Amino acid sequence: MNKKRKLFLTIGIPVVISVSIISFAFTEDLFEVSKNLDIFNSLFKEVNLYYVDDTKPGQLIKTAADAMLQSLDPYTEYYTENDIEDYKMVTTGQYGGIGAAVREIKDKVIITEPYENSPAMKSGLKAGDIISQINDVTVKGKSSDEISKMMKGQSGTTVKLLIERPGETKPIEFNIVREEIKVKDVPYYGMINSQVGYIKLTGFTTTASKEVKDAFLKLKNESNCKALILDLRDNPGGLLNEAVNIVNLFVEKGVDVAVTKGRAKEWTQAFKTVNNPIDLTMPLAVIVNRNSASASEIVSGSLQDLDRAVIIGQRTYGKGLVQQTKPLTYNAQVKVTVAKYYIPSGRCIQALDYTRRNEDGSVDHVPDSLITAFKTRHGRIVYDGAGILPDIQTEPQILSEITFVLVTKNYIFDYATNYVIKNKQLNADARNFRITDTDYADFVTFLQGKDIDYKTVSEEDMESLKKSAETDKYFVDIENEYKQLQKKLLDRKKDDLQKFKPEIKRMIEDEIVSRFYYISGRIESSLSYDNDAQLAISTLTSADKTTSILTTIQKANKPFNQNKKF
Repeated sequence: MNKKRKLFLTIGIPVVISVSIISFAFTEDLFEVSKNLDIFNSLFKEVNLYYVDDTKPGQLIKTAADAMLQSLDPYTEYYTENDIEDYKMVTTGQYGGIGAAVREIKDKVIITEPYENSPAMKSGLKAGDIISQINDVTVKGKSSDEISKMMKGQSGTTVKLLIERPGETKPIEFNIVREEIKVKDVPYYGMINSQVGYIKLTGFTTTASKEVKDAFLKLKNESNCKALILDLRDNPGGLLNEAVNIVNLFVEKGVDVAVTKGRAKEWTQAFKTVNNPIDLTMPLAVIVNRNSASASEIVSGSLQDLDRAVIIGQRTYGKGLVQQTKPLTYNAQVKVTVAKYYIPSGRCIQALDYTRRNEDGSVDHVPDSLITAFKTRHGRIVYDGAGILPDIQTEPQILSEITFVLVTKNYIFDYATNYVIKNKQLNADARNFRITDTDYADFVTFLQGKDIDYKTVSEEDMESLKKSAETDKYFVDIENEYKQLQKKLLDRKKDDLQKFKPEIKRMIEDEIVSRFYYISGRIESSLSYDNDAQLAISTLTSADKTTSILTTIQKANKPFNQNKKF
């Protein structure tokens, strides 16, 4: 009898499909599998019986499973029964909890963001609140991951938090009823100007395509949107069928979007668009970066292969692997890489070869000699084996050293907390809010006495020069000049708070805006200085430029040097 079992197919995280049950491994491997399972069973038994101290069998198995699967690739993972809530989060975007992000800051666990309309927000929790107890258990010494798990639980149950709030003299007790939390895949959409709409997509859970469709229809029908930007930057991927459905919004029915090919024939199948599109002609730009992976690369790569969208940004991550999730005994699960996927031109964008590891365990990217040219629908040249190369390449916006320190040491976060204590509301909406020069001077004063030490690239180069000169016995001859140049650099460094004032102000404004308008406000605030978004606007509003990019046929060049670090 040919039974069927419901399984999960993922490209980063799972998608539900039905497939025939695959027989256990392959016949020629059966003896090796049986032998090594017997060895592992004996090893596990002897260690648990005779190890000098008490062992934790569950933790031993978890460690062994994680190490075994890590030797394959980073995407094949083992989930214990206790991990199911986290597993549910990555597959559906849902979990039972209060709806707040937490972070460890200076040995304290602090709420960094209550989600909009969540139990945390409705109960009055604020970014900057310090968690001291959960259900009368002190959290001192616990990590943010441990705290997060303590706050999660079944919808309808209550969790008690004891909070220390900056500006308050006494702790505050909160009794919060957990709910089913759904993290939005589209945290923000809106019109950037009178013609161009914008949709930010951060994940590919079960509602991603519906959220994109709903946002697009509102922009088109209610705001008279004439061109669209789809932002996939920092989107790590998710469900394959959601990626196909999003492509389907903009291309005709019956088009191959992705083909999966695996070791077993059952995993070789095509994923086509099955619905009528909602728009085939509106100018479309997709913004990506090196953290756009998996399903993000299916969407951007397919729209590029089909000459439907202009891709803008930096080369994407290059993850073309498919995972299938299978149930194990005692409610555990394993997510296994079972296939590679290929997009409409026939190319695979997988950048790393996990089947061949170096002696140190590292893996190399696909060599240039194996990179092949493919053609888009209109005959443009695209390449496999290295992610998605944008039609218009840009440089990433990199923070200055001082801004990076101010962000990572949470000084901007802490200042925003103080700002909110003094200012109960903002004098502008998210897009137009700006701090004054007086506010910035107050921030500079706030930093006095705080550790903002950092090394500039120039300082690092100077240290390297000194070491080289000492090795070559030249340093004595240039020591005076070296010290003079070093002093000039230090003097200039003292002015960095003013030199990089515009950049630092933007980071402060984004953080303050998020306290009042949450993640959607932070995204909207950042668009005003987003170079890639502004470039997308200028591209989309020039019909000739967009048409030229999507129709120009070029010759294939020699394989390129990927210059990408992993």
